[in-house]
Amino acid sequence: MKLIILTKATFFVEEDKILTTLFEEGMDNLHLYKPDSEPVYSERLLTLLSEDYYRKITVHDHFYLREEFGLKGIHLNTADAELPYGYKGHFSCTCHSIAELHDAKKKADYVFLKTIFDSQSNPQDKQTISEEELREASRKGLIDKHVYAMGGINLDNIRQMRDLGFGGVVICGDLWNRFNIHQEQDYKDLISHFQKLQKAVN
Repeated sequence: MKLIILTKATFFVEEDKILTTLFEEGMDNLHLYKPDSEPVYSERLLTLLSEDYYRKITVHDHFYLREEFGLKGIHLNTADAELPYGYKGHFSCTCHSIAELHDAKKKADYVFLKTIFDSQSNPQDKQTISEEELREASRKGLIDKHVYAMGGINLDNIRQMRDLGFGGVVICGDLWNRFNIHQEQDYKDLISHFQKLQKAVN
């Protein structure tokens, strides 16, 4: 299975150091997700990272960053969103229902399916797909290696996602909740948890 790390929605002081350490530990697919933020902050974060890691980063907003920094690709936050005019290259998108999977998979390199469980990073994001619906989608082949589970994914349910046929998982709250951006500077627990996540998907 593939392991995708989604950034916290907000910027914070130690972020570049933590991301650098995660890359050093083998993170190979980071989604830069900073909704409603000014592009200059994403630019600043990228300049603090080694250029060696740019090809492992996908952006959810400010798509010009992909060309400017030579990033991996772009991510559309809905299945019906239009690609930027003339865009050629890697892209992924988020499906908010099983019904969207069939068409989305034909176009995108891979798709996120949300919300599998209640989100651990955004309390408003509640589970929208039942276990029975997931099993049925798996039986029909709608869930496959191009579909990644998103929403409340953690160490305890990764095996379940594998059994359903998902090709990967998207981790956010399960990782970032292990570091208090307002009170901590030591992020050993976060890195240790990332290592456990890596073992779980391999």
